[in-house]
Amino acid sequence: MLLVTTDTLADHKIIRTLGLVRGSTVRAKHIGTDIVAGLRNLVGGEIASYSSLLAGAREQAIDRMCDEASRLGANAIIGIRIETSTIMGGASEIVAYGTAVITE
Repeated sequence: MLLVTTDTLADHKIIRTLGLVRGSTVRAKHIGTDIVAGLRNLVGGEIASYSSLLAGAREQAIDRMCDEASRLGANAIIGIRIETSTIMGGASEIVAYGTAVITE
């Protein structure tokens, strides 16, 4: 599956547009992670446990979007975007979306 953030493909011709595809996941923080993050906040620096949590969530959302595109018969997704929103204190939704297409 070819994945791009652009609306066109330089070396491919789009022969059919299949429509919007998306994938999402909701992730919650662990209380232990919050304690470590609070300590890291005092001294500064990256909060690796949060970075890892969000990276995994992004990958899962992208994988789910690709699965939906595959079910439609797509071989590429163009115009990909990723958004994050807070669902409640300590939980966020990650959504990946784009346009499924068939290319030559």
